[in-house]
Amino acid sequence: MASNVNPTVRRRRLGQELRRLRELKGMTAEEVAERLLVSQSKISRLENGRRSISQRDVRDLCGVYEVEDHRIVDSLMQMAKDSRQQGWWHAFGDIPYSVYIGLETDAASLRVYESLIVPGLFQTHAYAQAVIEGMWPEATPSEIDKRIKIRLKRQDRLTDSENPLRFWAVIDEALLRRSVGGKDVMREQLEKLAELSELPHITLQVLPYDAGAHPGMYGKFAILEFHDALDASVVYLEGVTSDLYLEKPTDVQSYAVMYEHLRAIALSAEASRQFIQGVIDDFSD
Repeated sequence: MASNVNPTVRRRRLGQELRRLRELKGMTAEEVAERLLVSQSKISRLENGRRSISQRDVRDLCGVYEVEDHRIVDSLMQMAKDSRQQGWWHAFGDIPYSVYIGLETDAASLRVYESLIVPGLFQTHAYAQAVIEGMWPEATPSEIDKRIKIRLKRQDRLTDSENPLRFWAVIDEALLRRSVGGKDVMREQLEKLAELSELPHITLQVLPYDAGAHPGMYGKFAILEFHDALDASVVYLEGVTSDLYLEKPTDVQSYAVMYEHLRAIALSAEASRQFIQGVIDDFSD
């Protein structure tokens, strides 16, 4: 029951263990909540890793589940302690998508589909600033600066010499054509896309307009997979005020199949590089 280094993943693993113990006991989340005089939503958030888990929470839950093996209890207590440590992103204060950053930081591979914005892991400083200023017009200069720094820090996973993120991106032609920040900003951004697409652990495919209707028209999404088989894959759907994380195997499989369709109808990696170069030329006129 060893835990991972990343506190977000530790918390998620601990939640899975607690759910397993509850199910072995044959209890519902509602029954557990009633026994502990807490809300059912708290039990659900503890189990799905969306809420910090204290050692007291673990002790109380193990008591309800009548866990008699002290080695299991001690291991869970240690996981709870470790899960309350802080990842690099906590240094930036309150971040609305900190759960996603924690998962991305520990992911082995990431598959994304983007229709309107260059994926955050690919963005240049100037493009990121233009996007953030446009999408959050009421943000203060300090808030904009913080978001840019976080976005650029996340990109360390792409250049990690020991454990680079395996990144597969299918991007719509629309995000290549939309002039964000002006011609100079777009030209620099597209040149970076072409450069990154040459890396062996990155695959970039363009979905051109003439592909017609396709599964990605539902909107952007990301699929995260992890090194440890005990850590289930996650589908991430970003929202304006809240995000959605899908972990049910059937949900993940549905998005995985959707992604395979997108890969199949998109341009090849080499053809995509040539396509991007053509758009660079357009912004150079």
